[in-house]
Amino acid sequence: MLLAALMLVSLGAWLQVFFSMELGPRANQMAQRVVTAVNITRTALVYAQSEERSKLLLDLATNEGIQVYPRELTDFAEPLPDDRYWQRVAENIRFRFGPETQVAWGVNQVPGFWVSFSINDDLFWLVFEREQIGLTGGIEWLGWGATALLLSLVGAAVSVGFVNRPLSRIARAAQVLSRGENPSPLPENGPREIRDLNKSFNRMARDLRQTEADRELMLAGISHDLRTPLARMRLEIEMSGVSEEARQAIDDDLGQIDHSIGQLMEYARPAGTLPQLATDVSTVLNDLLERERAMADMRGDELDSDIEPALRARITALDLKRIVTNLIENARRYGRSEDGVLRLSTTLVNEGNMLFIDVADRGPGIAPQDVERLLRPFSRGEAARTGVSGAGLGLAIVERLLKHVGGQLRLLPREGGGLRARIELPKAKVRNFQLDSEFQ
Repeated sequence: MLLAALMLVSLGAWLQVFFSMELGPRANQMAQRVVTAVNITRTALVYAQSEERSKLLLDLATNEGIQVYPRELTDFAEPLPDDRYWQRVAENIRFRFGPETQVAWGVNQVPGFWVSFSINDDLFWLVFEREQIGLTGGIEWLGWGATALLLSLVGAAVSVGFVNRPLSRIARAAQVLSRGENPSPLPENGPREIRDLNKSFNRMARDLRQTEADRELMLAGISHDLRTPLARMRLEIEMSGVSEEARQAIDDDLGQIDHSIGQLMEYARPAGTLPQLATDVSTVLNDLLERERAMADMRGDELDSDIEPALRARITALDLKRIVTNLIENARRYGRSEDGVLRLSTTLVNEGNMLFIDVADRGPGIAPQDVERLLRPFSRGEAARTGVSGAGLGLAIVERLLKHVGGQLRLLPREGGGLRARIELPKAKVRNFQLDSEFQ
């Protein structure tokens, strides 16, 4: 819009200069035309026979738009408007015919451009249509103005598009990179600033990919190097002669270490690539909850669910299972009721363009001021620090996976006591409702 405005202002200034330069020559030209028409009309009337004058006047009015009327001293002449162009035309006419020549904007309330002349003692008016000798204006200039505005907007849009194309390419690459995916390298050409920016972005993307690969390799090595001696220690404890209580305590400590290693590996694992087609969230959740319900029955826990059918979202089934499993595991560890029983409720509902998955328990809940802190990696609540295993990565893993697909995790108090972990997922568009068998 700024470029279009600047173009229009420039065009307006140019037109003002054009009109100023064109007004003088145009006025002289129109005045010469009027003088020529008056002279020709006077000569024709002088040499025409009396019976032929009426035909001559009719031809002038019909073919040339020039009308001749007798002039009376009592005629009421309307003065010309206060306009530079018309005043200059009148000045040129009086310069040729003399200062006694009258030029009027109308006579006896009849509009037109009226010029007086005489033949001997007879007085006449010669009347021109104003459009014949006036400057171009009205509808024609409105059309030219609309054309100039349209061309200005098109030119501005093309210019802005050309300038912004490299920036929009960088923005798309940054969005891909923010989702944890590898963007295509940006072209390292064009203006120096854009070329340097693209080179820096490509270097940053390569460094991030290398850092991610190094981290995965490091954590995989740590997991292997730690879990092997842990397994050996468990075997040695089973074969040793320590008491059952000591063996159980050592085994619990080893289990906590093994669980922390598993959480570290889960946090380091990247999110899956977004599927091109939507995943049936309802089916994935039903399958997952059937397995969890069987485990809950074995442990004496309670698990109920209410899943709306045929709801879909652009998320891989693997990532969805990782998210819900982490929340269920978090509830199993920290969300038990005072009697030690886990009462878990899982629901899936559709509201507008969003899918809401709630995993709710009847545990002690989380204070509102602690919610933001607990979503950070390696942060745990007070209850989690007292003998409960875990590295404080469960909720951080969930939030990381949801951000990858444009979702969000919210920790809300549950009515009647407990915690409600709400997963918010964008609902898939209609064209993506077909299921991809790869993610079923």
